[in-house]
Amino acid sequence: MTRDESLDALMATARAEFLRHGFDGTDVNRIARRSGMAPNSVYRWFKDKSDIFVAVYRRWEAEEQAAMRRLMARSGPLAALVEDCVDHHRGHPLFRRSLRRLGHDDARVRQALAVSRLERLAGLKRLMGEPCANDADLAVDLLLFESLAIVLAEADLAEMGLDDKDARRQLGAILARWRARPVRAANDLVAESRRGAGPI
Repeated sequence: MTRDESLDALMATARAEFLRHGFDGTDVNRIARRSGMAPNSVYRWFKDKSDIFVAVYRRWEAEEQAAMRRLMARSGPLAALVEDCVDHHRGHPLFRRSLRRLGHDDARVRQALAVSRLERLAGLKRLMGEPCANDADLAVDLLLFESLAIVLAEADLAEMGLDDKDARRQLGAILARWRARPVRAANDLVAESRRGAGPI
């Protein structure tokens, strides 16, 4: 195996392990063995498990952004888009929980999250066209969207014996603001989605 092939195998295995077991349930030695290499060889590319997690996250996040671009480009009722977003956030629950925890505890993960969110802001601005809200307002919407999607995907309100109708309504209001854009911006979004360019 070439060096590039070894790294690709390592990243594919690390991704599978983190998605299935989360950060705490993943072992670097197991990643190495399942990639067909000696445990110490992992450290040719990465300092530690957090470093591997960040690399996996950045690749995973690119896929997440592409999925959101596809969702936002769809026509149809807002309620269906809300359901699609919530369903999407039900995927990879252990990885998402690890990401939230490490986003508080680990400076490298916190920085990777910040970079990803800035990329999504740039994508939102392209989606909405001009004029659009300032960066701070869009960032608040983005953070609220993340929080509401997680609360709904993990059924936090239902576990408290509460209805989630208001959370869905608020998530819908954010998505409605993001969808309120000129036709040109919508056409640009579809074209970008086909090319795989531009995050959201």
